[in-house]
Amino acid sequence: MTINIARFNVSIGKNKPENIIHTENSCPFCSPDTLTDIIETEDSMIFLRNKYNVIEDADQFVLVEADRCGIDMPDYSKEHMRRLIDFGLRQWQKLEDSGLYEHVVFFKNHGHFSGGTMRHPHMQIVGFHHIDSSLMIEPESFEGITIAEKDGVLLNASTHPRLGFGEFNVISPKEPPDTFADYIQTTVGFITKWFKKSQDSYNIFFYHFDDKVAAKLMPRYPTSPFYVGYNIRLMSTNFEEVCEALRKNIQE
Repeated sequence: MTINIARFNVSIGKNKPENIIHTENSCPFCSPDTLTDIIETEDSMIFLRNKYNVIEDADQFVLVEADRCGIDMPDYSKEHMRRLIDFGLRQWQKLEDSGLYEHVVFFKNHGHFSGGTMRHPHMQIVGFHHIDSSLMIEPESFEGITIAEKDGVLLNASTHPRLGFGEFNVISPKEPPDTFADYIQTTVGFITKWFKKSQDSYNIFFYHFDDKVAAKLMPRYPTSPFYVGYNIRLMSTNFEEVCEALRKNIQE
């Protein structure tokens, strides 16, 4: 079986700042004057090189979403959320167009089970110099039950999840209208309220495929041993109930 493997530099990783578990630790993103290697700013958003480049043979970048800790996407105004998604997509596209990387990934970690270390709202972009792009996406994972559709943007609940226990896809034309950001914001709010056991942990992953841009949103729990050991993905028995609940949130 062909798989992608990236090397994680433990020596750098152990020095990374962390304040998700140890909330008393300071947050570098709350002191923007101390940040280095800033590439671009817009309002309170900052795009910069990651000081702790733990993935070897790759370049890591951080997009600081807002100017303070303790807030997240559901708290943003619609205008800020739309600017944020536009800003992030532009930075991602610039790195893809640079010709420096085999593949560039754009994602967000939030919460204890997401793989993140900082409470301050941020997203990440990583450019891999050598990696098999064909293994990065599973087209069938974007199939699902339609929740809402507007302005050419589709929101669905995945019936072929990458992991399981609730995955939502927002699929848009390559030049996304504001609806793309609106659906992401509403779905994040739904995830953090509906999936109580997730402890507000979730991920967002962005993709390009078939001349579209897509975001996959998923609540995060401790990963199922069925998936880790046997690649069995679990679907909850209340899947249809979850779909209907999100559909109501979109309509409100």
